[in-house]
Order: sequence, then structure tokens, then C-alpha cells
Amino acid sequence: MPHKITLTGSATGPLREYDRYVAFDMREKGSPSAPKGLKKSTFISYTVFVAKKAFNKTGLTKKSIMHEKILIQGEPTLDIPIDECPGEVGVICFQITVLPNKNDKEKNQSEVKKESKQEASAPSEAQKNTESTKQEEKQAPVSQPVAKEQKKETETVHPEVKETPVQEKKATPQKKPMPNQPKGTQDLLNFDDIIVPEAFLNTRPNAEKTQKVIDFVKRTGRLDEPLTIEKGSNVLKDGYRRYVVAKTVKMDKVPVVYEYQKS
Repeated sequence: MPHKITLTGSATGPLREYDRYVAFDMREKGSPSAPKGLKKSTFISYTVFVAKKAFNKTGLTKKSIMHEKILIQGEPTLDIPIDECPGEVGVICFQITVLPNKNDKEKNQSEVKKESKQEASAPSEAQKNTESTKQEEKQAPVSQPVAKEQKKETETVHPEVKETPVQEKKATPQKKPMPNQPKGTQDLLNFDDIIVPEAFLNTRPNAEKTQKVIDFVKRTGRLDEPLTIEKGSNVLKDGYRRYVVAKTVKMDKVPVVYEYQKS
């Protein structure tokens, strides 16, 4: 079972954005209760990796993450490349929470006290209104039959209003924009759904050119060109080098352009 880790603090470095995740560095002091004879614990640097969807839900930005106090829950990992993980320990984040400041807590408590006082004083005003209405009813007893007739008329009108159906406007479906992908991309296909012919598997792409594409993906978070896939069969037609790169960097989905079968 992987070990869980919990961190609290603020980011010590700028936010770095990748294709499907963001990363930032944190620093936290080690355990204060070290056994006698060991050196006192120093600060440990961490590099935290968070999925973009989870990070966007917090409302944090590149500027605010340097000032807000946050809580990170996740597990340590050693599978991150060195150039992406400058901290001593890499942490895959499962949950990120923005912790409230002391000033915010004091403001919230004062607002709650004010609202409770207002609610306590509200019943007295309502009692005054009810007493005034009772006095008006005693002074004008003749108007009561008229009020009853008006109530009957309103009761007969309400069913007609209920019978009229309310036409709801149908929301027009909006096309989701294609995320940042190379030019010519028609779709994003699951990597495991691609079928590679044996002719490609028996070849070895040039190592230098392959490394250049890997460096491009690490720098931009995407491939430089889409893969050519046969529509319907998902057979790879062109771009075996980029298929190898996507497999190396463990991409879940890859950009593709379709080639239709010749009838």
C-alpha cells in the first residue's frame, strides 16, 4: 500500500503548467520530535503535481498560490523525471484545499453574531404587524364578506393558471472547443485503442529525432503533429515515431487525423 502524505503551507516557486496537470514547489519543516543523537530536522522541499481539473476548482491562480495557505493530501512518488521535479520529494496530489486565514475567520464570526442579533429582533417587529392587522379587522367588520368573495374568485382563477403549460426554451447544444493540439487535429483517441501493424513494429525510429519529439512534448505538453489513423479500424497509417513518444511519456489520449478506407 502506498504511504499517504499531508502538507500545509504556501508555494515557494512559480506555478508550472503542463498538458493535463500543474506543478509547484512547497517547503515544510521535518519532524520536531527526532530521537536523541540524530541531527535536528531541516526544511524538506516538495514538488506537488495536481490535475488541472482539481486545481481549477480551488479558484487559485499563479499569483494567489504564493500567498494562500493550502493543504495537500497525496502520496510520494519516484516516477517523475528529474527536470520536472526539482524538490527532494515528489507528491501526487489527491486533494487540495485552501485554508482560511485568521482575519477571514474573525470576519465570519462577527457577521454570524450580527445576523443572530437581527434574527432575534425580527420576531418583535412581526408581532407588531400582527397586532396592527387585528386592530384594523376589529374596526372594519363589514369588509370581511367582500374579502371572502375575493378569495373565492382567486381560487377559481388559480386552476386555469396551472393548466397553461410553460414552454421551456430548449438549450442549444454548444460544441466543445478542441483543446490546445497540433494543427490538423480532428479528434483525440485513446492510446490503447490504436492498432499498430507489424510493419511498424519491426522498424526502429531514429533515436535523435525521437528524442527531439520527446523534448518538445515535455516543453509544450503536446505532440508536434497528429497521428494518421484509419477511420473505423483505428489502424495506424503514419506517425509511428510519435506513437513511440506517446508511449514513452505515458499519454492517455493522442491527437489524430483520420484517413478513410478506400472503397
